[in-house]
Amino acid sequence: MERYLSTPPDGGYGWVVVTSAFFIMGLTAAVHKNFGLFFLEIQNHYSVLTSTTSWMTSTTIAVFHLGAPLASALSMHLSHRTVIMVGGLLAVSGMIIASLGLSLPWMYLSVGILQGLGISFSWTPANSMVSHYFERWRPIAYSIASSGECVFAMMFSPFFQWLINSYSWQGSLLIIGGLQLNLCVCGALMRPLQTPIQGKLVLDSKDESRTSKKGTFQWDLIQRPELLLYIVFAILAAAGFFIPPLFLVPYANSLGMGQYWAASVLSVLALADMFGRLACGWLANLRLVRNLQLLTMVVTAQGVVLFLLPISQSYWTILFFCSLYGFLFGCVVAIHVTTILDIVGLDGFDSSLGLFMLFRSSGGFVGPPAAGWLVDWTHDFGAAFYLSGVCLVLSGVFVVLVDRLVEKKKHKLPDTCTETTDHPMHKADIADV
Repeated sequence: MERYLSTPPDGGYGWVVVTSAFFIMGLTAAVHKNFGLFFLEIQNHYSVLTSTTSWMTSTTIAVFHLGAPLASALSMHLSHRTVIMVGGLLAVSGMIIASLGLSLPWMYLSVGILQGLGISFSWTPANSMVSHYFERWRPIAYSIASSGECVFAMMFSPFFQWLINSYSWQGSLLIIGGLQLNLCVCGALMRPLQTPIQGKLVLDSKDESRTSKKGTFQWDLIQRPELLLYIVFAILAAAGFFIPPLFLVPYANSLGMGQYWAASVLSVLALADMFGRLACGWLANLRLVRNLQLLTMVVTAQGVVLFLLPISQSYWTILFFCSLYGFLFGCVVAIHVTTILDIVGLDGFDSSLGLFMLFRSSGGFVGPPAAGWLVDWTHDFGAAFYLSGVCLVLSGVFVVLVDRLVEKKKHKLPDTCTETTDHPMHKADIADV
């Protein structure tokens, strides 16, 4: 059976895809990142504990991750374009219902489930499309696309605070839902990649089986020990990732800072985040060190910074540590998804990304409520940052283990290739091609 091979174009329409992904990251992750501005408003409206309000955000995180395998599978069977547009409609529906302010269970349904699923259906295919369109420039392309989250987060921090003051938190959510309608426009620009290489025909049967897997979600990838350990890293990292943005504004408010001063902390964090993504993407593209080594260094340093952040008692010291944390966070985000390609290759990327997000959900789901419970128990927002730091440092240990396994397999690969090439049947296949 004749099948054409395809290769990423590394440019051309790929930059349109990157631009579209840039806006998708902003209209999904940046909105979620700034949801801490609504935290106290919603808590006061329903008169509930900090931990109770945290479950709303953790539900969004969990559904965002749990929906990733479904988003990947639907992207394979339908198209990335279709799934992104559906995600946009789900996200908008969630914001509209949330703006009604019916009851706390309705907030869990709207902001938690509908918004979370909308983010998942938009974010996951957008990441996949960038990876499929680029190979040589993949780290740079992904860094540019993911920096949309930072650029929009910087603008959204003061903008959301102004919306809350002008239109209340309910009116603000309705306006944000209107902005998220643009996800459908971004999805429409995600043209499927079909680039056959002329003259390269695949006749080998090891290739037919691989091609038959394309379009099917590969659950068996979870059996690979290196991917399994990387998922453990993801769970721990997610538990730590989502705590600081949620508690930074309440922490700043507890020190007596005004609303706009507290919101400006998130803007500075987002700016540092953007520089971290672009810098680490550029560094990863130079290939001076392995991605897994680079990831170990930045995620460990990120955890250490969070241990130091609670000693901040003034605006400028908080700003310093938040800037450092944001830069390192950007470094982690710039490479932690594309590093999956170093573990499973491009053929298994879509399925592995879905599995990665699926299991990472447990960390994102438990992290914020656990931090909220610690804050309620200790009456100190610093406890949330300590918990986040512990999770991130521990996650770095598992990245080291993954790196060792991947390198061990690489060293074994030449021997395996030599044995396969010497096989008489393989020589015959090569001669036929």
